[in-house]
Amino acid sequence: METKIIKTFEDKLKGTIYGQAIGDALGLGTEGMTDEDMAWKYPNGIRHYDEIFQDRHRKRWKKGDWTDDTDMMLCIANAVIKDKGVNLNTIAQNFKDWADGDPMGIGLNTYKVLSIGDYVKKPLEVSKLVWEMSRKQAAANGGLMRTSVVGLFPKDVEVCAENICRLTHYDPRCVGSCVIVSNLIHALVYDLPKPTYHQMIDIGRKYDERITEFIDLSLNTDIRALELQDEDSVGYTLKTLAAGLWAYWNATSFEEGLLSVVCAGGDADTNAAVACAILGAKYGFSSIPQEYVEGLIYRAQLEDVVSELLRIVGDANG
Repeated sequence: METKIIKTFEDKLKGTIYGQAIGDALGLGTEGMTDEDMAWKYPNGIRHYDEIFQDRHRKRWKKGDWTDDTDMMLCIANAVIKDKGVNLNTIAQNFKDWADGDPMGIGLNTYKVLSIGDYVKKPLEVSKLVWEMSRKQAAANGGLMRTSVVGLFPKDVEVCAENICRLTHYDPRCVGSCVIVSNLIHALVYDLPKPTYHQMIDIGRKYDERITEFIDLSLNTDIRALELQDEDSVGYTLKTLAAGLWAYWNATSFEEGLLSVVCAGGDADTNAAVACAILGAKYGFSSIPQEYVEGLIYRAQLEDVVSELLRIVGDANG
């Protein structure tokens, strides 16, 4: 008789945080690459941080370090830990302090928003202005890449996902992407009914009809159908949403999903950060091969965040 392993809340919460960081760190190895690039640089594929090809872009990071995706997730987490709740201005301040430091990578849209002088005082207004200046076309995945931690909040996940996304990414496609992923992670971690395909479609339609196409795209069993290397849509929030949902529907283990998304190239660090946060919530920290955990050179930061979030969530649940 098959033994069913019941994942604990702590295991899933920790799996979400570590999953994000692991996907980000290994995904850096194929970020921006095509199949041809990967065939040249990874003739035997890529499985571990120590195999990351040290070209001009990648050598700026130590092997086992994560990128801006997880940096910004930690900005949110640490703000919530500080305030024991969600204060948008504290999160905005953390974003600003991080950007004013020495960020190893920062998206163009995020950079534009955080560069405006009164951002911390009026973050939503500034973000909306930058979006309007793009003729309402800017829909990068910078809001989605960091939203995993929002799914761990004990309540008001949808509203929090909306507002935290809008701190830098005001487009409704970005907002809808964050709500779908945050709701999914929340349901997985808190052992609630999981949003169905039709419920995801309904959520997406609340924000933008264009989301539907990419939820449908994620149902393909072959990840190549997502065309994650397509130059015109690399970095698009809905492509990253599709990659995350593809992993949720199709990956039978954390490692399988991690390697599938990483080896698909394109914006691989962000796609894998989102996908592996979802898989970490689904399968739990205990499902993650230890080599990926132990290879994270700043994992002590993750341990601190996990401990503090568990304490805050425990207090919130009385």
